Amino acid sequence: MANGEAPTQVSVKNLEGREFLVPVFREGEYFCAVKDSGDDKADITDGVHVLSRVERLGHNGSITFCAGPGVGVVTLPGLKLAVGEPAINPVPRQMITLAVREVFPLEALRITLSIPGGEMLAKRTFNPRLGIVGGLSILGTTGIVKPMNERALLDSLTLELSMIYSLGFREVYITFAGTGEKFTRKIFGLTSRNVIQCANFPGCVLDEAQRLGFTRAVIAGHPGKLLKVCAGSFNTHSKVSGGGLEALCTQLALMGACPELVGRVYHANTANEAAEIVRSEGYSRVWSILAEIVAHKAIERTNNSMKVSAVFIDGEGQVLGSYRDA
Repeated sequence: MANGEAPTQVSVKNLEGREFLVPVFREGEYFCAVKDSGDDKADITDGVHVLSRVERLGHNGSITFCAGPGVGVVTLPGLKLAVGEPAINPVPRQMITLAVREVFPLEALRITLSIPGGEMLAKRTFNPRLGIVGGLSILGTTGIVKPMNERALLDSLTLELSMIYSLGFREVYITFAGTGEKFTRKIFGLTSRNVIQCANFPGCVLDEAQRLGFTRAVIAGHPGKLLKVCAGSFNTHSKVSGGGLEALCTQLALMGACPELVGRVYHANTANEAAEIVRSEGYSRVWSILAEIVAHKAIERTNNSMKVSAVFIDGEGQVLGSYRDA
């Protein structure tokens, strides 16, 4: 590939060390691969062409990422990337860096990613609301698309809980995705098998945990998800739930926050931005209050048959607030 020729496939490692063979072909001045979402046909980006161009700058140095046609640019604060950066998230950047450094260990490089038709597809996503303009985001935490067929996912959650129970555990840690599990394991020092990723379905996991006979649950996650549980939503998918910022604003108001501060939080672009406002204004105690609400909502969900603790974790893996013996 260093000579500009496109191989028929390349070997790519994700950050967990798993290796994948990815078919590659040439499309104009770009190398191209096709996104495969597997069974997740609700993913509007399934089948899109992801194009990459690597430019050698003629000297040693760092790697610069650029947004080509169809890839968005960040225009508002509160995301994982600075304003003005191409919407290529940290984990994809790390994976790309690992791959190209095998070929160009020291050279300064400019890497441009493009997605034909991405600007139109982005209008069907939350990108415009998040201040990402011009196209889609390059997202991901593992490099692997996990199918979101709802029935299959719920069945797999039941099977995983059954396995955890059969191993003798009566306590389960409920997280939302891979990053949340990583942070939860680090915070609690866990190496055991009793951690489950619930995706958008903490209610289903609690229901099944109660049915199987678990006696305690710890729910840990980012405000973007847990605030929805505060508002009474046990399916946290953006299409069917909301009210998270409203729950946060309500508690701030009850704590005596002024209307101007409550308004700033309410109009925050993301949960990360709202959390930063809360921190900077000295209202961090609100997260422990909200964690108590999450725990009580979950206890009610299980008909008071389980003890439940809750922990809010920020995007850097730090505990914002917790309730009970968590």
